[in-house]
Amino acid sequence: MLVAVTDHAVERYRQRVSGGGGELDVRPVLVARVARAWAAGRVLDAPPEGARAPRGSVFVRDDERPSIIYICRHDQPRGELIVITLWEDEHAAAVPRRFTDELRRLERRPRLRRDEPTD
Repeated sequence: MLVAVTDHAVERYRQRVSGGGGELDVRPVLVARVARAWAAGRVLDAPPEGARAPRGSVFVRDDERPSIIYICRHDQPRGELIVITLWEDEHAAAVPRRFTDELRRLERRPRLRRDEPTD
């Protein structure tokens, strides 16, 4: 099975799983994990509880960390599995969601320009 990974899935993997684990490019790691899980038949019929996914999505549970489920699209004519994003069980998360939510909130704050005085 040929596996492709979107940039969004790479970022989610970095944020939620690897924690910046030192790899410059986690894409090959992600491809290998999804390919192994697919070959092992770890494919789910329905999304995990609480997850949303477009109709026709395929859900692949990670071999090493069963709390991780990859949300994919299966391009059957090309024989390609495209990893769109991933879902991690909140209770078994490597990085609790409240931390990544807080980072996202901080990124949305307006930033001061360098020439603006600070109080």
